[in-house]
Amino acid sequence: MAFQFHPKLLPSLLMLGLMLPLFTSLGLWQIDRAQQKRTLASTMEARKKMPTELLPTANVSAATLEFRTLAVTGHFVPEGEIVISNRKYLGKPGFHIITPLRIEGSHRHILINRGWVAGTGDRPPEIDTPDQLITLTGEINLPSAPAIELEFDLQATTLWPFLTLKNYQRWSELEIVPFIMLLSPESPHGFVRSWESARPGEGMHLGYATQWFAFALLTALLWLKLSLKRSKALTPGTAT
Repeated sequence: MAFQFHPKLLPSLLMLGLMLPLFTSLGLWQIDRAQQKRTLASTMEARKKMPTELLPTANVSAATLEFRTLAVTGHFVPEGEIVISNRKYLGKPGFHIITPLRIEGSHRHILINRGWVAGTGDRPPEIDTPDQLITLTGEINLPSAPAIELEFDLQATTLWPFLTLKNYQRWSELEIVPFIMLLSPESPHGFVRSWESARPGEGMHLGYATQWFAFALLTALLWLKLSLKRSKALTPGTAT
């Protein structure tokens, strides 16, 4: 049985013009995402090993300080304190305590995540916040909103479902640096501090890339199959 290659216009446009480029580009995008995760993991590990230094007095990019352990001196500002609800530790419900620290010799403030305290409901726990000059150390972190950012009334309560610097700036009207500090276990005036620092994984993206490339291959094979038509072979002596 012989075959003739006879691609049709519509399947060719759909498969070669749309589906094949789409699946291939999605696979390449996932490969790029995996490389970004490798770079991020390498940066995280390198910065965590760097020695503790003082927080720079000049304005610096938050991205250049992320994951580093820095020291800062200043005074807590209790009236700017907020509480983040629905934080869990060892399966127990509780809150994260966020207190601004006015940086010594500056008008700027840095938000300090002082850690986890147990509690339930919509009433934040009573927190003791000292007013003397203190020096704290901690890891620099860039908070981000959840995937689905629910609206809430910033002015109605100091109990928030999540923290973003944009919301805090709008609520407090304080001049803040563009990052927060996760208070180290060695620093005073904190609570339970067990910060997650999972290494960014690339495996998920490589798995997705394999999936998209497999779809691209199947699309090409299906197009090839649809483009091949059987032709009847003539036997000897058969009239044409």
